[in-house]
Amino acid sequence: MDHDLRHLVSDAPRVMVVDGSKLVRKLIGDVLRRELPNVEVIGCGGLEEARAALAAGAVDLVTTALVLPDGDGLQLARLVREAAGQAYVPVIVVSGDVQSRLEDRSLGADVTDYFDKALGHAALATFIRGYVQPEPIAGARVLYVEDSRVVAAATSRMLQRQGLKVIHTLGAEEAIEYLQMHRDTADAPGADLVLTDVYLKGALSGRDLLARIRGEFGYDKRALPVLVMTGDANRDNQSTLLREGANDLVLKPIEERLLVTKILFQLRAAKVDERRVFDA
Repeated sequence: MDHDLRHLVSDAPRVMVVDGSKLVRKLIGDVLRRELPNVEVIGCGGLEEARAALAAGAVDLVTTALVLPDGDGLQLARLVREAAGQAYVPVIVVSGDVQSRLEDRSLGADVTDYFDKALGHAALATFIRGYVQPEPIAGARVLYVEDSRVVAAATSRMLQRQGLKVIHTLGAEEAIEYLQMHRDTADAPGADLVLTDVYLKGALSGRDLLARIRGEFGYDKRALPVLVMTGDANRDNQSTLLREGANDLVLKPIEERLLVTKILFQLRAAKVDERRVFDA
């Protein structure tokens, strides 16, 4: 495993699976053990069992159903945050109602991500592996738009440690110029992923850049994934960004593990490295 990923992953991850159905817990657990040979699966039937398990030891990731016998997944996410303290633990909601909840941002600030259970347990195991054991994709290009040179330098170093190539621009205008330059070449679109702050000092914002990528350039979410960083807690504004074409949002302040895993997941989903295809 890449040396610089060691502090982000665990060779023997502890994954908590919370679901009111004993059968569902067993099915997910069996698939996880097959896909992640060293995984330890902690199955819990609801909030109280999860509370006791968290008190007994730290976990690396939590999956939860949205509806639980003694509460819901949002309550569980808050419980995980309180128990984890300063350590960031991804909380994944597994539900059949994720798209509408993603769009209206009703998953809650404590939830890391969502997974559509209709994709099946094998795909869920791949999804989880992307969080607990993210694999580097050497040479993948990130077009990074950030108007603070200090922030950009620190974040670029963080990404470069994962073997990513960072193309930094200070504004949306420069990023658009870069994409335009590569548009009609064999190298189009010129980047494998765009990471942009939503608020930029230039005339154009990160939202304007997103609109150009999805509109004028015509790149869909798979052809050119876009992650938008925002400190805006307004759910309506977050929902708008997702509906307008952002693959995902990264809320500020940025947590390194979360940013890296989200970037690597989107790159795999876009099949940047054909040896690491996300099979959903």
